[in-house]
Amino acid sequence: MSIRVMQNYINGDWVDSTTDVFGTVSNPALGEQIASVPYGNAQDVNMAVQAAVDAFPEWRETPPLARARYLFRLKDAFEEEFEEIARVLTIEQGKAIDESRGEVRRMIENIEHATGVTTMMTGYCLEDIAQGVDSSLYRQPMGVFACIAPYNFPAMVPWWFLPYALVTGNTFVLKPSEQVPMTQNRIFEVIDDVGFPEGVVNMVNGSRDVVNAILEHEDIEGVSFVGSTPTAKYIYERCGATGKRVQSLGGAKNIVAVMPDADVQAGMPSLITSFFGCAGQRCLSGSILSPVGEGADAFVDKFVAATKAMKVGDGLDESVAMGPVVSKAHQERVLAYIEKGVAEGADLILDGRNFSVAGYPDGFFVGPTIFDNVTPDMTIAREEIFGPVVSIIRSETLDDVIQLVNTRNFANAACIYTQNAKAVREMRYKAAPGMIGVNIGIAAPMSFFPFGGSGNSMFGDIKGHGREIFQFFTDTKVVIERYF
Repeated sequence: MSIRVMQNYINGDWVDSTTDVFGTVSNPALGEQIASVPYGNAQDVNMAVQAAVDAFPEWRETPPLARARYLFRLKDAFEEEFEEIARVLTIEQGKAIDESRGEVRRMIENIEHATGVTTMMTGYCLEDIAQGVDSSLYRQPMGVFACIAPYNFPAMVPWWFLPYALVTGNTFVLKPSEQVPMTQNRIFEVIDDVGFPEGVVNMVNGSRDVVNAILEHEDIEGVSFVGSTPTAKYIYERCGATGKRVQSLGGAKNIVAVMPDADVQAGMPSLITSFFGCAGQRCLSGSILSPVGEGADAFVDKFVAATKAMKVGDGLDESVAMGPVVSKAHQERVLAYIEKGVAEGADLILDGRNFSVAGYPDGFFVGPTIFDNVTPDMTIAREEIFGPVVSIIRSETLDDVIQLVNTRNFANAACIYTQNAKAVREMRYKAAPGMIGVNIGIAAPMSFFPFGGSGNSMFGDIKGHGREIFQFFTDTKVVIERYF
């Protein structure tokens, strides 16, 4: 691919950023630059927000069903461009092509869910709250909302928020990750073809300066974010200081328990995908594997064997199960955690360092890595690595696992493999994370259930998509009426 310079999409037009600072977008399998992205500034944000402010009155007055019809057309357009979006995603992010297809499918499912606005946005009323007095509640759009998106799911995550903001009558500004801007660029080309009214949906490329401009802008009513916990906390605090609504989803240290009665043969494919899918770069990836009770040695042997059988390479290869990590810097970060695990005394039973893929000498690859006999106090058991690194912590009982889950300083997701309903209830009842998987290694809710953890994995009270998302993008107005 030739080197492209990304543009912003503001007020229905593709425009150049006003900045003279640019970053590099790379193909992580090849280690080569494929695009250049502007690191925008407050002026870019101001232009986008002003366009959204100007578009809001007419868009708000558009009936909800008419707004939904834009999404119906957009859904059909995305279906036509489905494979192209998935390929762009793999080229710039690195994940296996089937993983990219699954991500694009989840993106489209959020559009489908959002079209239920005529039910999900309704209020309620009651006659005679007092004699001759009636009361009603209306849900009303608020104005301009913004999303600050992560690099690991460049297609899907912004659409946990964007379609719901639009269909409820708000206007929108999206900042894609500066590491992977090409996917949303392709998506916005489709948006442009569908023909939303000018200013209703806008995109600004950039890094820290754009983030801070969004957080400080007085005309932005709310912000949605997904990323690391330190950044999530920072965004939550800044939105609180500036009076914005905020849903700020942070990091994770997800634990997967395997009970003695688990059907290991049936569960192994999802276990492998849980830990190594997307090269471990997702907030629902397994991080700690905890076999419980007797049989742990035999299970670990099977897990290692299944891991070794997995093909690693360029995500565009249909036979590849795991691609590279997103960047050279992230590759070095993950490798540093592996070195830390070795230094702290964990047993490195599968070494992903110095991993190479034939024909891709400059790719940002980290091989599947497994540590055994990890202790809860080790760095690799406490901090989010966000790579294909598994820490095995053996547990005697399920209570030990739940204790481990609840002391990681994260509470995003936890999974259990078992045929025992009592064990499932114990995990569901006592474990802190907001998403629980049962014989499923990736506890990813569908668009009509909320996505988000708790504790340091979630700052704010309304999570991504689900029913509740319609509350985030609307304000309630109560009318009390009496007539003489």
